[in-house]
Amino acid sequence: MATSTTIQQIPAEAIAPESFAPYGQVIFASQDGATFDSTDAQLILDQGTPRFYIMQLQKRGTRFHTITRHVKCTQCLGSLAGKNWLIAVCPPNNEVSEPDLSQMKAFQIPGNCFIKLNLGTWHAGPYFNHDVVDFYNLELSDTNVVDHFTHSFLKSHQIEFEII
Repeated sequence: MATSTTIQQIPAEAIAPESFAPYGQVIFASQDGATFDSTDAQLILDQGTPRFYIMQLQKRGTRFHTITRHVKCTQCLGSLAGKNWLIAVCPPNNEVSEPDLSQMKAFQIPGNCFIKLNLGTWHAGPYFNHDVVDFYNLELSDTNVVDHFTHSFLKSHQIEFEII
């Protein structure tokens, strides 16, 4: 017998450094020549070879039912060409194997900044309504092989989410 799936809407809030702090950092442009400080991405990439690449995503929409975390490295994501995008996140808690639904938030990220996800931050996205968006991605070369933990809300709660 098939179980029914509930679609739960999550409103996306405009990203700000303070509201995103439990999940990571928001990085905006700084003046050329500025010295390294706390507004720069605080990276952890010492568990392997860093990989910086451009990934092209097509017609992602705004619905998801899985969420992922990486516990060995931070990850940076940003769109190219100034396109806005969305991400859903839950704070890291490496003591448990699934995210805390009560702390899930969604953010709208403008094309003039990027985000750095803290170690273990659960994330679903990038999502968007554009046809195609190119994203730069900084993680480890084997992150998606050895440090990719995914939770399915369809299996655990029969829920699919839609970022609005």
